[in-house]
Amino acid sequence: MAQHFTSEQHARVTAAVAQAEQATDAEIVTIVTDWSDHYHDVSLYYAGAVMLAALGVFAAFPTMLDAMTAWFTGGWGAAARHIELALLVVVQALLFLGVRFGFEALPGRGMLIPAAVRGRRVRRRAVQFYKASAEKRTAARVGVLLYLSMAEHRAEIVADEAIVGAVEDGVWGVAMVALIDRIRDGDPAGGMAAAVERIGAVLATHFPKTHSDTNELPDRLIEL
Repeated sequence: MAQHFTSEQHARVTAAVAQAEQATDAEIVTIVTDWSDHYHDVSLYYAGAVMLAALGVFAAFPTMLDAMTAWFTGGWGAAARHIELALLVVVQALLFLGVRFGFEALPGRGMLIPAAVRGRRVRRRAVQFYKASAEKRTAARVGVLLYLSMAEHRAEIVADEAIVGAVEDGVWGVAMVALIDRIRDGDPAGGMAAAVERIGAVLATHFPKTHSDTNELPDRLIEL
């Protein structure tokens, strides 16, 4: 697992959460992760596509298989059909395995994953983390998760039922813009802190601080 935040950056985001919660009864949870999914299925799709493409090449240029078979057998006479078929199977298997496992080693493989797929996987993982870390963990149902998935370049805000009922989804756009702008400038910690500040301002409007409020969830940034 890659660590994207230093201890000082962790402290910066944690301080932003603590500061934001000074004005609201709501609780803010921040989570950063490298990847939201392994995308094993995507690598399988690419591997299958390469196999089919290879079959198409061999069908269009059958002499290629003959040449490969001649090289494999040393060129001693015409090769039996079963040798050609066996060689074709071996080539297909090597292509499949090479793409399947090579895909996961590609540094920029995220760009090969369709944006819609990345978006769905990040949202799904954000909801999973929200259910584990914030959902129904506050007495007034006022927990909210700010989730950042670094490799996919995606972020999500997931809120508890009381917040969903009071705040329109579009309101969170200001926080997301603040986060994305800082990330583009190479400052993800600053982006998280800025987004937390905006989220806190929204929450303070709808769920202002009361004398009975306690800190129900940890303020610290969680990096997975």
